[in-house]
Amino acid sequence: MKTIFITGGARSGKSSFALHKAEQLHGKKVYIATAEPRDGEMKERIEYHKDERGREWDTVEEAFDLSGVLERIKAQYGVILIDCLTLWLSNLMMNNKLTSPDSPGKGDLRGDIVSAGIETEISRFVDRLKELNSSADLHLFIVSNEVGMGIVPGNKIARRFRDLAGRMNQKVAAVADEVYMVASGIPVKIKG
Repeated sequence: MKTIFITGGARSGKSSFALHKAEQLHGKKVYIATAEPRDGEMKERIEYHKDERGREWDTVEEAFDLSGVLERIKAQYGVILIDCLTLWLSNLMMNNKLTSPDSPGKGDLRGDIVSAGIETEISRFVDRLKELNSSADLHLFIVSNEVGMGIVPGNKIARRFRDLAGRMNQKVAAVADEVYMVASGIPVKIKG
């Protein structure tokens, strides 16, 4: 397996770059979308990205269980593109999927229990990537946002998101074969 991790700022061209690189490869292709269509604008974005991909791509929508979906589909595809990890992280934080009965309250992101659950889920995902490395015929593209390059957020939840995203990106980049940073539509290879 070859894992290509692509990061950069919002609207930097990450997804288009990942799609372009993936389309150059042979094999059955699947796009794993982590976005949830919660409002009209997000629905439009999702439809735009579906049109951009074209018919050669299958689409799997998975907002929470990336590790599980990779396990289920790994043998069916030669090219997998996950877009994007920071939306996945946001889904985990905002949808109470990892809240335990011991937490201060459902949806209370102030407790360490939710962060610990998210860290566990990130580790589970990274472990799945390591396991997939034995699949010689698989190319996996992973897109994520680089969120820690601006000002320190003004509230605790946003700071927690930034911190979790930074640690998540570091862990994924560590196991990736190649890493690209995309800025203003220009990809720069920083690993591999």
